[in-house]
Amino acid sequence: MYSTANLSDKELKEQGNRMFSLRKYEDAINCYTKAIIKNPDIALYFTNRALCHLKLSRWDQACTDCRRALDMDSSSVKGHFFLGQALLEMECYDESIKHLQRASDLAKEQKLNFGDDIACQLRLAKKKRFGIQEERRIAQEIELLSHLNKLLRDDREVQMAKAADEANDDNRDEKIREVEVQYDNYMTEINTIFAKIDERRRKREVPDYLCGKISFEILQEPVITPSGITYERKDIEEHLQRVGHFDPVTRVKLTQDQLTPNLAMKEVVDAFVQENEWALDY
Repeated sequence: MYSTANLSDKELKEQGNRMFSLRKYEDAINCYTKAIIKNPDIALYFTNRALCHLKLSRWDQACTDCRRALDMDSSSVKGHFFLGQALLEMECYDESIKHLQRASDLAKEQKLNFGDDIACQLRLAKKKRFGIQEERRIAQEIELLSHLNKLLRDDREVQMAKAADEANDDNRDEKIREVEVQYDNYMTEINTIFAKIDERRRKREVPDYLCGKISFEILQEPVITPSGITYERKDIEEHLQRVGHFDPVTRVKLTQDQLTPNLAMKEVVDAFVQENEWALDY
């Protein structure tokens, strides 16, 4: 690489961009670092370097650069986006989701088009968080079931001893057996309830008809086209802006003003989510 000693911070940034496009991430980092030394007040230099760190799986360094960028410009979409990605890799799901959601909101406010990149990372973070929460719930349920069964077994022993003391010789065995059967029934009922909960969890899936035709995620703001196809509003609007003015399924000419809210589908989705709150994070 040629000498960068006499380059301005902007020229160093451009050189870093060229190195990045060639996937020479270490060289790009070197250029961005020199640009930062010459002008440490430009948030973009830090987010550019953070992206290089992301490519090299250096999550801590990516976080550091993003936080420095956000200290200078709290409305930096890239700052929140890259920080969210790094935190996702570090399994800090709550904070990752917070920054990815902020990036998504800012991108809309600033009319910046990141395609599905931010939304994809946000969905992934929510799904991973849901998985962790689900594992925790399962562990708690197993612990609770074991505890309940132990309490029933302990109480059964107490009640059997009590029955033996109170019964006479003729019906002692019968009374003890009645207690055994009663508590066996209690434990069977409890185990059946927990088994049904587990079975319901295994069947957790969002029906295809409740998902958008582009992102395949559960519909939040469904709109219908003249062809009768329902899409998520943000997905179809993005398609019309980036790809072309046609229905992606039927290929019929389509403009944004032809999109109509699908209120019936919205009702169906809301009813499903109300009964299956997990669906929003699945």
